[in-house]
Amino acid sequence: MSNRREQLLDAAISVLGERGMRGLTHRAVDAAAELPDGSASNHFRTRDALLNAVVERFAARERAGWDEVAARVCPTTPQELAHALTAFAQDATGPHRTLTLARYAILVEAGIHPSLRAQLTDTGARVNAWFTNWLRIAGSTDPGRDAPIIMNHWTGVVLHQLANPDPAFDPSAQISALVTTVVRPRSTDAPAKPAKRGRTP
Repeated sequence: MSNRREQLLDAAISVLGERGMRGLTHRAVDAAAELPDGSASNHFRTRDALLNAVVERFAARERAGWDEVAARVCPTTPQELAHALTAFAQDATGPHRTLTLARYAILVEAGIHPSLRAQLTDTGARVNAWFTNWLRIAGSTDPGRDAPIIMNHWTGVVLHQLANPDPAFDPSAQISALVTTVVRPRSTDAPAKPAKRGRTP
């Protein structure tokens, strides 16, 4: 039963990313999951119930994805951080384009229906903690300030590429420029002492 439910919800996420919020219907989910008509409505009686379950499933998938990334990648310099963010942007707009479009559709819907926001809060807090820790390791002296600056820019870069796809998409230069400017690593050198001025004879 749980596998069938997850199958339907994963299909619904794909529908959401491919067709937008208006395309999210029980019938479309059944077709995408390659299950008999009525399968989605048997699990989710109303569209609101379907949407709430989709957001819950999406949040769980996103948390699992970020946890996997956090265990695998750990930039230690601003340059390494910029490289990782560039790779994530290319992945989000390439192989995982549909999933990313679903994410933005859910975020917009949460802005209209506040009840959905609570389901995204835990995921957002976990990702923020993960990225803030990355910044700290990379040398940021104020990760709490730097995190929203960098992530808001990254979000805009990804959104622009989704809306206006560029086959030659390569955000490495702008992401690197932003990260290396915003993140100011701690200096490892002791400040030079001012030279003593000799007495005038």
